[in-house]
Amino acid sequence: MIVYSGTISKFNNDVDNGIIADLVKLELEKRNINNNNESEFRSWDNSLLHMKNVLDVPEINKDIRVAIEYQIPATSKRVDFIIAGKDENEKSNVVIIELKQWEEAKRTSREDIVTTYLAGTNRAVTHPSYQAYSYAKIIENYNEYVQKKDIKLYPCCYLHNYKEKYRSEIDNELYEDIIKIAPMYLKQDTIKLREFIQKYVSKSDNGELLYQIDHGKIRPSKALQDTIVSMINGNQEFYMIDEQKVVFSTIKKLVENAISTNEKYTIIVEGGPGTGKSVIAVNLLAEFRSLMVNYVTKNAAPRNVYFSKMRQGNFKLNYVKNLFKGSGAYVESKKNDFDCLIVDEAHRLNKKSGMFMNLGENQIKEIINASRVSVFFIDEDQIVTTKDFGSIEEIKTQARLLGSKIYSGDEYRLTSQFRCNGSDGYISFLDNLLGIRNTANYDGFDLDYDIRVYDNPTLMRDKLRLMNQINNKARMIAGYCYEWVTQKSSGEEIYDIELENGFKAKWNFNSTNTWAIDEDSFEQVGCIHTAQGLEFDYVGIIIGKDLKLVNGKVVTDYTQRAKSDASLKGIKSKGNYDLADRIIKNTYKTLMSRGQKGCFVYCEDKPLNEYIKNKLDSRSQIRTK
Repeated sequence: MIVYSGTISKFNNDVDNGIIADLVKLELEKRNINNNNESEFRSWDNSLLHMKNVLDVPEINKDIRVAIEYQIPATSKRVDFIIAGKDENEKSNVVIIELKQWEEAKRTSREDIVTTYLAGTNRAVTHPSYQAYSYAKIIENYNEYVQKKDIKLYPCCYLHNYKEKYRSEIDNELYEDIIKIAPMYLKQDTIKLREFIQKYVSKSDNGELLYQIDHGKIRPSKALQDTIVSMINGNQEFYMIDEQKVVFSTIKKLVENAISTNEKYTIIVEGGPGTGKSVIAVNLLAEFRSLMVNYVTKNAAPRNVYFSKMRQGNFKLNYVKNLFKGSGAYVESKKNDFDCLIVDEAHRLNKKSGMFMNLGENQIKEIINASRVSVFFIDEDQIVTTKDFGSIEEIKTQARLLGSKIYSGDEYRLTSQFRCNGSDGYISFLDNLLGIRNTANYDGFDLDYDIRVYDNPTLMRDKLRLMNQINNKARMIAGYCYEWVTQKSSGEEIYDIELENGFKAKWNFNSTNTWAIDEDSFEQVGCIHTAQGLEFDYVGIIIGKDLKLVNGKVVTDYTQRAKSDASLKGIKSKGNYDLADRIIKNTYKTLMSRGQKGCFVYCEDKPLNEYIKNKLDSRSQIRTK
């Protein structure tokens, strides 16, 4: 989605008239896209004036089209500046320019990472050339027109305020590979940037390229479970951007340090649903595949799916078994048996191991002890059972006791959304709707995320079934409010979930560990235990009677959970009703953020159904049924 576009002539005039920043801000507001208010406004005023100076020369064709703030498909990231047209040989090209107001920066020993002063402190960030490159690669991956027509994207960066005396900090042998791919231009390089643009775009194409980029068909988002074999084989399926790349490069360097010095490190990476925690985890697994490394998760569902995919990819059984482990596998491990343990969904770790929780002392302690480098990917808002023991504070406590140096905080916090069609606003909406926290951007979605509320669960299932016929990537998931009758009695006429309008369904079969990818599993309904850690194109969420609307407020009722549900075990005896409330709300947030393209919702509580409809209708963002 392009926020501002026009000819170079129009752009120059809007800059000269002092209205360019106002026009960009107005368009963002119209589309319900969050921006950083005054600081971002100043950056447009400043940076776009410099771009005008680059383009406002007689030798540049003023009918060439430019675009500002292009929102990259399936992400919440935006490209600063695009110039599109044809070269002297009539080849269609796109120049992508990342604009920076930096005056100085410092080199690091981490791959493609520098530090600079941002938001009141020195921060580790991606090198501007890497940022421009990664944005270009994501556009190539997602835009079908760009791929089919073999449109070439040429990324670069322009640091128009950067002081020449600091050039060597970011233009040196450490970064030469990425700078070759995405050239960097500083304050004194204006003429060189102009020449770079003219080399690839010297003629107008009357806006055809920008139109196709903005309106062309978007290729389906990749699901991690579908690309894991390729990634382990060393192929780059996901281009990590911004904070993802900072985290990856930092961990990579720490593993190298730990092996050479025998020091211990513990890294805590925080991030909500869809921020790329699992993508980084699997990229690390692929990067360290020649070392003693495990991917660790307490959740059996993603582990089983990855295991199945790897076996289909002809990896040997023992190799796969040794690659993916449950969180209780380190009870008897010795100190530093492993080079790196990558713990996904660390909030789901238990205190003790074994079926009866009678083995070991502390899973977090055992994991840190067993590895030189332990990496914990965590989201405390996805704690969904009373057994979930993983917390940032507990990880830090055990790391200190074991002499492992801790890395955590802002530099290790993932914030950008890569699921839910890249909509940060949708996640904020869920937080506000469920009462998890008050959020500033709860009433609008950044992109066209397909959320629908159904009065009829049968109609919801019928629509999802059609979606599933495309590529087997749609599933129904429910809160655990229905007894699993068919676990013991599997007759054809016996169902676990019976709702209005003749809706009948069974929980997912207990005869398979891979419900999320099985070809014949659509008719079965999954739960939090079979869906968490995985993603689909579309999900249909059945919200049971454990969530309802009372006096205009969304409240929980733990008594409506199925008696066989162990998620809330011990709540009544301990009187920990706040924890029950948190678990139920976390469960539905987790379920409602599984869909990459859309989420359909049916609530047993009719007032809640109407409440969600009204919240969505107030923004005219979605279709309701």
